Amino acid sequence: HHMLAYDAMLERDRGRIVDAQRRADLSPLGSGALAGTTLPIDRELVARSLGFAGVTRNSLDAVGDRDFAIELVAACALLQLHLSRLGEELVLWTSQEVGFVRVGEAYCSGSSLMPQKMNPDLAELLRAKSGRSVGAWVTLMTVVKGLPLAYNKDLQETQEPLYDAVETALATLAVAKGMVASLVFDTAKLRTAIDTGYLLATELADYLVTKGVPFREAHDVAGHLVRVAVDRGIELAALPLADLKVAHPLFEADVASWLDPARAVDRRDLPGGPARTRVLAEIDRISAELAVQPPA
Repeated sequence: HHMLAYDAMLERDRGRIVDAQRRADLSPLGSGALAGTTLPIDRELVARSLGFAGVTRNSLDAVGDRDFAIELVAACALLQLHLSRLGEELVLWTSQEVGFVRVGEAYCSGSSLMPQKMNPDLAELLRAKSGRSVGAWVTLMTVVKGLPLAYNKDLQETQEPLYDAVETALATLAVAKGMVASLVFDTAKLRTAIDTGYLLATELADYLVTKGVPFREAHDVAGHLVRVAVDRGIELAALPLADLKVAHPLFEADVASWLDPARAVDRRDLPGGPARTRVLAEIDRISAELAVQPPA
């Protein structure tokens, strides 16, 4: 479910790029320098021959604006922001302190000082490249801002940021794809992390809500029980039922099933939720949309 959040982000990114392509799919040929050509060309025929969907409708606008480049670079910059979030999480997850996942060695480098250390360099670069693309977008916006019609030599400065942003997006997507495929998750550490930190406190509140207790009151009860558990150095599941009943008389023996992490996840069985059946269905939907075989 966590990783599928990135699919949702990237799906929107793809939609923005496709949408930008649709608006850019107009041929400016025949616009001339600013007022159109005097030569008797058939603009629609030329546009069709070159594969464009249509022609631009104003010669001054066609040669004097670069909003098609700005829009595409903005979409690339937002894509890079999403990839940078993934890069940051991989850097965190691969740290010695967390250790949730290992990245393939092809996407790491050795430390120049510590022989035992593997640095997730490409995850860090994935995080850093967003600055380059955001900078390209700011460059384009700044160049075009305040330009009078029609063509100005300033617009020459729009080419490099455009190509750089597109090439950066293509490169980082390729790296991200390979790096994600190389990930090996440490399920034992993940399970240990789930079992600590009072993650199921909300389940206690929800349990009481199902008994008719207002959530505000149930929230206070759950918070009190967390403090009790912290003071004793134990997790919520280790609190005796008698202590739960002292906090609220509506707690019964069946509350134990609410403190099982897997059941807690599966209770969130709704569209967009993390229940196992929902996640598997989402994987099947995405696989069908991309025409790929779902993972075993």
